[in-house]
Amino acid sequence: MSAAAVWQEVGDRVFRRRYRALDLNVGAVVGDGAVLVVDTRSWRAEAEELLDELRALTPFLLTHVVNTHDHFDHCFGNEVFEHAEVWGHQRCADLLRSHGELQRRRVIEWAPDLAEQLAAVRIVPPDHTFTDRATLEVGGRRVELRHLGRGHTDNDLVVSVLDAGVLFSGDLVEEGAPPAFADAWPLEWPDTLDRMLALGARVVVPGHGDVLDPDGVRSQAVEQRAMADLCRSVLRGELSDEDALGGGPYGTETVRSALERARVTTGPIDATGAHP
Repeated sequence: MSAAAVWQEVGDRVFRRRYRALDLNVGAVVGDGAVLVVDTRSWRAEAEELLDELRALTPFLLTHVVNTHDHFDHCFGNEVFEHAEVWGHQRCADLLRSHGELQRRRVIEWAPDLAEQLAAVRIVPPDHTFTDRATLEVGGRRVELRHLGRGHTDNDLVVSVLDAGVLFSGDLVEEGAPPAFADAWPLEWPDTLDRMLALGARVVVPGHGDVLDPDGVRSQAVEQRAMADLCRSVLRGELSDEDALGGGPYGTETVRSALERARVTTGPIDATGAHP
């Protein structure tokens, strides 16, 4: 199979590449003489493979790179793309500077077989940042970057290709696996998904897994709201952890992780839902 054949066109000149490793999606938006890439994979060799496949897809100049958030599998390949503008949320850049090495160590502990590849990574934060909204011009095409609120992390952004009706959601949406709550804001995530749906994209490319339509995202928003409500019940003392673990929309370990993060990010709340 040729490198170009691995790209799936999900909208007019908007492509996604689904990698077997971590079931990760990377995006490409092709304009007139310019290209934007969404996320850069986990280490240099993976990023170089992506760049080779991008060159097979189009001869146009890579002008923009976007990191959807600060997790290693979406941005540790940045060093290969420094010839382009690398965009991300301000918190993404800040966290890669202050906690990038800690993240590297934790990933190596989680996946020691990747230690050599990850140890060689030169962590490169985005050099173009924003806090709420940015609009990029990519070969005559308008691409909007939006921070819609906290969810999977505190620095999630979405990439909206307006003329194609396509949105890259990063890990705010994940298909084929439960959401990851290790750095999440469980009580805020549902509202962030509602704001994403309000943008009206016809096609949503999640950070991992298969492409979704709005109904697929809406189903995830319903699950996230059920998880948030469960967390509130535990934080108010209405429900024990043990009872909550068996009553959530996800498996036990995912619910446990969400409850832990809810405590870290909010603390106890009273019966009205307010923080004491």
